[in-house]
Amino acid sequence: MTETNHDQAEYWGKSASGMKWLTFEEQIAASFAPVVDLLLERAALKPGQRVLDIGCGLGDVTLAAAQAVGPGGHVLGVDISAPFLERAGLRASGMGNVGFALADAQSEPFAPAERDAVLSRFGMMFFSDTVAAFANIARALKPGGRMTFAAWGPLAGNPWFYLPHRAATDRLGQMPKVDRNAPGPLAFHDIDRVTGLMAEAGLADIEAQAVDLNLTPPGGLEGAAALCTRLGPAARVLAHFNGSEADEAAIRDAVSAALEPYVEGGEVLMPATINLFQARRAGTA
Repeated sequence: MTETNHDQAEYWGKSASGMKWLTFEEQIAASFAPVVDLLLERAALKPGQRVLDIGCGLGDVTLAAAQAVGPGGHVLGVDISAPFLERAGLRASGMGNVGFALADAQSEPFAPAERDAVLSRFGMMFFSDTVAAFANIARALKPGGRMTFAAWGPLAGNPWFYLPHRAATDRLGQMPKVDRNAPGPLAFHDIDRVTGLMAEAGLADIEAQAVDLNLTPPGGLEGAAALCTRLGPAARVLAHFNGSEADEAAIRDAVSAALEPYVEGGEVLMPATINLFQARRAGTA
């Protein structure tokens, strides 16, 4: 693997925090299923197309895209985490139109002009050089091929982030400030900044839209609160301050209380703002 994002490889492939995504695989897939639906709807894949899924993780988008393109198409899922790819491969067992590759998409020499479409759910925000990554990924597209990717919108529109963060910092204190545009989950919150980077990378027909939807964490209020405490901002605050089991329980209870307004029929429907980006590789097919 040609690697230019070593810190990301270490985090997602080896750290305890990254490995939690394996532990909570089913809960995460259920929570983010509406984002997969949005991505596939906007990508409008066709039977027989060849697709590249960037930051495929455990394969949620890869498998959904494989169904869309059918046996005559193909989907290659790319990720920087070997454990994630191992799990994704098990999920895709028996599917002849799916493959996976351990690769850093910013620098990997993909086969040029070989894919009809690029997809990504929350996989584009972590590159050390976003312009270089966009340009490299675009080279894998056929001329006129389309890139469609979803990223988190502004913090204020995403209680998935701000409610657990508030509960954790109220309990343990504030963490050091970070640049919100630095590589990380919220790095693409500013649509204008990201579309500018896409243009700088040479992409054409750039479109972007903030889409409001509901995340669907399973397990009712208790399950949603537990998931939000064990992943994301609350987990990072707990790790930073070496929080105790009592701290985790208190934070989970605070998150549960904060999520109560989003309970409908016993299930949590958590509002989210997703930035949806699309562009084409310059040229015509």
